[in-house]
Amino acid sequence: MFSKTVSPLLFLLFFSLATQAQEDDRLRYIDQFKEIAIREMERAGIPASIKLAQAILESNSGKSDLARRANNHFGIKCGNDWNGKTFYKKDDDYNEEGKLVESCFRSYKNPEMSFIAHSEFLRDPAKQYRYGFLFRLDPTDYKAWAEGLRRAGYATSANYSLKLIDIIERYQLNFYDSLTTAEVIAGEDVINEGEDAVVRPGLEFENNDVRYVLAKAGETPNELAIRTATRLSSILDYNEGLSSRNQQLAEGTVIYLQPKRNSFRGKRKWHYVKEGETMYEISQMYGIKLDRLYNRNKLPANTQPAVNERIKIRGCKVSSRPKMRSEVTPVAPVNEGPIIEVPDENEDGEIDFEGEVDLPEKEPGEVKQPAPPVKEQPPVKEPPVTQPTPTPTPPVKPDEGFGEKEPVTPAPAPPAVIYHTVQKGDTLYNISRRYDTTVEGIKSLNGLTSNLISLGQRLRVK
Repeated sequence: MFSKTVSPLLFLLFFSLATQAQEDDRLRYIDQFKEIAIREMERAGIPASIKLAQAILESNSGKSDLARRANNHFGIKCGNDWNGKTFYKKDDDYNEEGKLVESCFRSYKNPEMSFIAHSEFLRDPAKQYRYGFLFRLDPTDYKAWAEGLRRAGYATSANYSLKLIDIIERYQLNFYDSLTTAEVIAGEDVINEGEDAVVRPGLEFENNDVRYVLAKAGETPNELAIRTATRLSSILDYNEGLSSRNQQLAEGTVIYLQPKRNSFRGKRKWHYVKEGETMYEISQMYGIKLDRLYNRNKLPANTQPAVNERIKIRGCKVSSRPKMRSEVTPVAPVNEGPIIEVPDENEDGEIDFEGEVDLPEKEPGEVKQPAPPVKEQPPVKEPPVTQPTPTPTPPVKPDEGFGEKEPVTPAPAPPAVIYHTVQKGDTLYNISRRYDTTVEGIKSLNGLTSNLISLGQRLRVK
């Protein structure tokens, strides 16, 4: 009787341990091969999510005999045109008598060569009739790619596409489809230090030396706490804008899993406020504690800065606080242009004597945008050369700043042209949210055919 009671419990225990071991194996595998997957996505056009999911499925997360002994992580057989090393094992080939025989598989020098060979296998002109249509699909539509591989007969399983999609969605591999190798793909995403370290569940990033994740559409702080193995109270504390455990979050919302820093540790010293931005959004953008951001800029708590004001994100306090939104009359948006800032001698950001005096001149090594125009003398009205008009109104250039006074009956100003320079961690999605636009809108303005962007690339966003 005792054994009958214990046996089901032991079975559940063993099953749970086996499931956890599989999770750990897959997470280690993703962390090891995510960069080569993204590199091949950039080079050959195969979504990183698809490549990683296929490799996990075909190689059993790198534990299969074929992966361990032949570095073949995609189950690619020799074929008639293979002249390299080979590895034989029984798979799904039968002789004329219907007996299972050993199949010939390609053998590679290292796993990375297998990832490259997988790309060339699908891109082979001789297989254009079979796999060519895949490269005309949306590179971010992993479901279409998964179904396309099944229809093309890459594997014999009728559920091959569903298996790939399940792996991609379970581990959020589709986020890799919008990253580049030039970006910091993931930060310090480990649970334990040492040889037995494993990556945390889900895809994590790092900003200002603080780990964060991106929320799923409709996900709540409570659900996110469970997904990331983080205390709910900590998530609510680290992200000051969260109101309750059941608050529904928008897709792509940045949620920090560690306390934010007292100041920004990067090169930039100032942030110029855009239309609709709040102090909380700025604190999340740079990974800075909200109360420290208010304190550094001498702004009262719960107030918002005016558009085009500059907010200091590292260094000592400002000499005079920026204007609050309630203190200025709303003006039309202006072209910000690229902001170029270089690090000063103080990288810690807590003591910065250069920033104590807030003079109108530009600081050493820093170009402030937008810059108010310098007027050497009062404006002088000149008579028109050719066709006179009753009241000439000079057009406002997008980069003239915001110092010009508008006439009583102003003509409609042309829409401002705004650019953004891609920085570490940027994706088309979070850039579109920052500028209140859409991914498709940015792609259209810049002639992009995919979601791939590179560090330092200048994108028109408005």
